[in-house]
Amino acid sequence: MGDYESSKLDHENHLLLDQPLLQLPVELLRKNLRSARFEVEKDGSWVKEALKKTATDSVNGRISQPDVVKTLDTMIARMRGVKRKLTVFSDEENRLHRHEEARAKHLAELYSMVSVDDVKYEGWSRTRLNRLLVDYLLRHGYVDSARALAQDRGIELLVDVDTFEQMHRIRQCILNGSVQEALAWCTAGDTKKELRKMDSNLEFMLRYQQYIELVRNHSQTKPDEALAHARKHLAPYWSIYPKEMGHVCGLLAMLPENVDQVETYRDLYSPERWKMLADLFTATHNSLLSLPSIPLLHIALSSGLSALKTPACHSIHPNSAAAPSHQTSLSLATSVCPICSKELNELARNVPHALHSKSHVEPDLLLLPNGRAYGKARLEDYAKQAGLPDGQVKDLRTGDVYSVDDLKKVYIS
Repeated sequence: MGDYESSKLDHENHLLLDQPLLQLPVELLRKNLRSARFEVEKDGSWVKEALKKTATDSVNGRISQPDVVKTLDTMIARMRGVKRKLTVFSDEENRLHRHEEARAKHLAELYSMVSVDDVKYEGWSRTRLNRLLVDYLLRHGYVDSARALAQDRGIELLVDVDTFEQMHRIRQCILNGSVQEALAWCTAGDTKKELRKMDSNLEFMLRYQQYIELVRNHSQTKPDEALAHARKHLAPYWSIYPKEMGHVCGLLAMLPENVDQVETYRDLYSPERWKMLADLFTATHNSLLSLPSIPLLHIALSSGLSALKTPACHSIHPNSAAAPSHQTSLSLATSVCPICSKELNELARNVPHALHSKSHVEPDLLLLPNGRAYGKARLEDYAKQAGLPDGQVKDLRTGDVYSVDDLKKVYIS
């Protein structure tokens, strides 16, 4: 009964890690719908105003018939452009619906399994691991490797390569000293409105960096270009970012060759600002699409390490901290706590301990003279593998050999 309970699947908790799998296509569908509506409203308003003005001018005789026909042709061409844009939005919507359907089907497969011992669970968990690996590669900019892995495993509909590819391309442009692509992303469709709802400072910081570059290269631009840029793009933010706006005014009076003398302005010309802007764009992009700030693989790994970790894993007590001998290294890989292994011990040092409401021990526990306890079946099996004579057992961790007569039966009360 205990084994069944420990292997039984808790589907709701099991799927906590997979929330972004369904959430991202929904966010992209919302963004696609908002963009389509924005285009319809923008061009629709233009056509209505143009049609109303043309009709009024025609009735009052202020416009000739050829000009009326020319205006109507312009409106028709404008609406055909809207139709082409809506076709693109429709194709994108159909693509996202295919992704959503495939992901819902993938998650529904888990509910057909009762325990982790189910033969289908191994294949399902392998698919999830591949998804986590693709997510990790995408977040670190290895787009080609992520795409190849997704195609090789047949999980293209379960990952979002295109979304992260666009993010990585814009991030790379920022790191290369260009903010045009990031500004185009900020102002596309109604993204600007959504960023304002989030109280994001991304657009301001990008415009601010544009201004810094204009001042830095003042000899290569018109004298008033930086001032015109500040009036148009930065002045509306005066009450929101007073500190930065003070620096804007100060830069006008500060020659680039004298900037190193003042720490505040020296930081504005630092190359590290491009890295800061790239990180800000990535964080804003993920927040807008409800994506976790760290790779899902890190979340899964830290959760797994925490679930297995106990206070004894990093204890300084000699009995629990003794290093395994060479003879027992093979056994430790399979029979001893994974967190105590060389590969995972240091990795798990800073993760919290798990809260276990139930304890599980091996049946027929036997206490060795050194204070360690193991199940009888495991001791006998290991003694057989080690080639020990009858009546002797071997500590699985330290390698010490003891007589069976020296062992004591342990009872759990």
